[in-house]
Amino acid sequence: MATPFITDTFLLQNKFAEELYFNYAEKQPIIDYHNHLPPAEIATNKAFDTITQLWIGGDHYKWRAMRTWGIDEKYITGTAPDDEKFAAWAKTLPHTLRNPLFHWTQLELKRYFGIDAYLNESNAKEMYTAINEKLKLPEYTTQGLLTQMNVEMLCTTEDPIDTLEHHQVLANGTFKTKVSTAFRPDKAVLIENENYNDYLGQLEKAAGITINTYNDLKDALLKRLEFFHENGCRISDLGFNQLPFESFTDAEVSVIFEKRRSGNGLTVLEADKFKTALLLFLCEEYANRGWVQQFHLGALRNNNARMHRLLGADTGWDSIGDYAQATTLSNFLNALDGKDKLAKTILYNLNPADNELFATMCGNFNDGSARGKVQYGSGWWFLDQKDGIIKQLNALSNMGLLSAFVGMLTDSRSFLSFPRHEYFRRVLCNLLGQEMESGELPQDTAWVGSMVSDICYRNAKQYFEF
Repeated sequence: MATPFITDTFLLQNKFAEELYFNYAEKQPIIDYHNHLPPAEIATNKAFDTITQLWIGGDHYKWRAMRTWGIDEKYITGTAPDDEKFAAWAKTLPHTLRNPLFHWTQLELKRYFGIDAYLNESNAKEMYTAINEKLKLPEYTTQGLLTQMNVEMLCTTEDPIDTLEHHQVLANGTFKTKVSTAFRPDKAVLIENENYNDYLGQLEKAAGITINTYNDLKDALLKRLEFFHENGCRISDLGFNQLPFESFTDAEVSVIFEKRRSGNGLTVLEADKFKTALLLFLCEEYANRGWVQQFHLGALRNNNARMHRLLGADTGWDSIGDYAQATTLSNFLNALDGKDKLAKTILYNLNPADNELFATMCGNFNDGSARGKVQYGSGWWFLDQKDGIIKQLNALSNMGLLSAFVGMLTDSRSFLSFPRHEYFRRVLCNLLGQEMESGELPQDTAWVGSMVSDICYRNAKQYFEF
């Protein structure tokens, strides 16, 4: 029998941390306001045949680790049978010590399956069989897994052309977890993309509008935005290297759009003028409807051209970028604020060198109209591990108000990722507990604990108005 690794006091290093976690954090429902879960699998209450399908498929965190350990791609995204892929992950896991994957994996085994044993090459076959048997039970369907984790609300991410048919099924069904969506218009904005005109063809069909001019494009996006709003959407999202900002005139933007629509290439300046114009238009519309807008900035994507050609995007070939963020981000937010059209906004950075930059940028545009109107978002992607979480919490605390923070999200494609909320809550409680013990914070658990409950649940509930 293995000695449990995930104990009750995991990551909690003193009595104050324990009191904060068990009395104020642990039992709070989860609001996961940004993820990439497939809504079709939630609506159909999908059951999984194997733990490989549920746990390893689509998880580029695991894929990168397996490649680093010398696992052949056949056992990662390739044609190997599920049991062999699981065995390959089990072979890799013991070598992930000090990588967050080790903590996350043990948390997931413990919370979903009651397993204390360390997964490794020698017990992989036995564990694979035992877990697959459990997957036959109703609590291991997609809806069952979300219910197990006390997920009150989650928000997936959809392109403007999406039919939202699965969200409609869920809205009219009996599943207690509220499932919403975020409007993600990146493909309509990134005019320099090679397949941009092909995408506009899809947008035409979805909107029922022929797109010949820039005004046609705005009309089509507005129609889709209204459709999303009618279906309960109140959040938008955008994932860019950096926010563009260039001065433009409507006449210039119209000419740029028609040039691209005709199949011609654009200069960088032309593309940035167009993107600035269209994004400002969309963001004003978000503000008009009381939406929350999210900006995920700083990823350097698809670095490995050879593997991108073979496997496509989102398969583990992205990294942290070192883009200049401050000036264009400031100008963009200022343009919206100048018209009093700046919606509630969450800013996420991927480069930790930009932590204080982003934290202070938020303070420039908090105008008292809403608590934490402009938020410095949680540690994202490569920064959602213990060190990244602590650095984000420290930057936010030093430059703004931690007490107004809307907390953690998974940003995940995995139905087994929700213990990351527990991971965040334990890190948060331990950070505060250590400062209570040292006398840096009052040794008043009710006072500090109320802030913990706000960060873990109540702030998000209020901010997103769920």
